[in-house]
Amino acid sequence: MLDRISLALVIIGAINWGSIGLFRFDIVAWIFGGQAAPLSRIIYTLVALAGIWCISLLFNRSTEVEREHIR
Repeated sequence: MLDRISLALVIIGAINWGSIGLFRFDIVAWIFGGQAAPLSRIIYTLVALAGIWCISLLFNRSTEVEREHIR
């Protein structure tokens, strides 16, 4: 479950960075009241932690499908 939540947050972060790179528009800052707004900073922090967590997925040898096959 934590893997899926982390992946969703990383996707949100990727979309936000894409919009910054392409359009110079920060979606998170726009929704939550600016880059320095407490809620924006919380979202940025959660996305960063999710990205760090997803590093472990790179080294996870068994996928969910493989785990179900073993059972």
